[in-house]
Amino acid sequence: MSSPVDRRKSGFSNGESETVVDANDQEVIQEQLEVIFDNANPQRRRASLVEPKIPSHRPDNGDRRDTSCFVHNLIEQRAIDRETGYFPSPEGLTAHKPADKAIAALQDAYGHNGESHRQSRLLTKKQLSDMALNIRELSKKLGHIRLMLKIRNIFLLTKAHDQKLIVLTRQLTAWLLKQHGQDGHSYTIWVEDTMKENPLFNAKGLIEQDLESNANRIKYWDQELCRKKPHQFEICIALGGDGTVLYASWLFQRVVPPVMSFALGSLGFLTKFDFDNHEQILTTAINDGITVSLRLRFEATIMRSKPKPTEAEEAARDLVEELVGDFADDPTTHHPEGSHNVLNEVILDRGPSPSMTTIEVFGDEEHFTTVQADGLCAATPTGSTAYNLAGGGSLCHPDNPVILLTAIAPHTLSFRPIILPDTIVLRLGVPYDARASAWASFDGKERCELRPGDYATISASRYPFPSVLPLNRRSEDWVDSISRTLNWNNRQRQKAFDDQKKNAGKK
Repeated sequence: MSSPVDRRKSGFSNGESETVVDANDQEVIQEQLEVIFDNANPQRRRASLVEPKIPSHRPDNGDRRDTSCFVHNLIEQRAIDRETGYFPSPEGLTAHKPADKAIAALQDAYGHNGESHRQSRLLTKKQLSDMALNIRELSKKLGHIRLMLKIRNIFLLTKAHDQKLIVLTRQLTAWLLKQHGQDGHSYTIWVEDTMKENPLFNAKGLIEQDLESNANRIKYWDQELCRKKPHQFEICIALGGDGTVLYASWLFQRVVPPVMSFALGSLGFLTKFDFDNHEQILTTAINDGITVSLRLRFEATIMRSKPKPTEAEEAARDLVEELVGDFADDPTTHHPEGSHNVLNEVILDRGPSPSMTTIEVFGDEEHFTTVQADGLCAATPTGSTAYNLAGGGSLCHPDNPVILLTAIAPHTLSFRPIILPDTIVLRLGVPYDARASAWASFDGKERCELRPGDYATISASRYPFPSVLPLNRRSEDWVDSISRTLNWNNRQRQKAFDDQKKNAGKK
């Protein structure tokens, strides 16, 4: 293994030192920057946000998945202690209950397997707090480290229906095929499978430009490949707008390769690079390294109500009692249907119903309130400038580790948007006595109906979104972006008083 590269430079305008880290020395990186969990106490309890008191522990090399991109290893899931004999409740409550011990026998009925342990909604309060804290610390360190990636496979993402962008994608692919890394290695370019027969992209023509070299270096990805083999790619280059970046987040539901986004869309909150200078930008990134910012994502899970055997029992059901009341210990009231990692927001709205919806709001083991509105928006800091903004929610810097909860057209004068910590497990449910169903969407996708008794859990994801930043710019770009795109606080300057006595004195 090569020795670590740790060159201190004063490349920051604020005087802070920058560390240049070689991706080949993954052991050093893992030791310094890994996300860990304190599993010494398996009991679920409320806990303050504190540093783990035990030293960092890494699993044996045999248990780790090999990847040429160590950013994957930095944000890879750390195993929860499976030797305690407990299997968390499927609804992810924050305190162990006697029923949890019996849940293991019901795993098959619920469709659970080892993957269930990876869901953040199933973490204890202590584990969720430690996870959030360690991701924040990792993000801070990554902001001051220049990552020297060992790039072999480049993932290209563009709008497949935009003809201008397809032409630019072909232009970029042709240029990348001619480039080589510092070690002389050429790159394999992955484009969407729809490009294979696209006449504008003309993959056959690209291959024929250098048949011997290019024959096996243009490959095609689909959603299934992104889901099963995210470690295949060392970097993702996105051509488009913010929607294209959101699509990258949607494609990679777990580990996400670092995403370098070129501004070819409308607003451009998430697109940091100018495509006119793409050759210089990519050459610098390959030779000099990249800086990565980790953005919070949510893990959202739909929980479906299981019907009771008799009509009398069904009629007497109360969602509040089942989640935080007398029946909270009953593991058979709900079962999970599906989970999604989202970068912007989770929306619950009234859908096609002409009347407003009723939504119960829970945080951990507490019932917060009952909302009667057109819907609710639970947004990440990244999503604060999207639907959250339109609903009257606060603008939030992406470095803030919070959950923004905003009502959509609430039928009350007193519901103000609230900001919750990312260590909470939020649950939004439709009460059994609601007049109509609600509809849920996740970053605008996978829209589904929530019938009375169903609810959605929302918690910080173990898989943040790594966004590549320009080397000479930092998070203050966010203030510039809201000023540039939304005209934040843009008004004509108030004139000064015309003081005649003061002017006379000057004469």
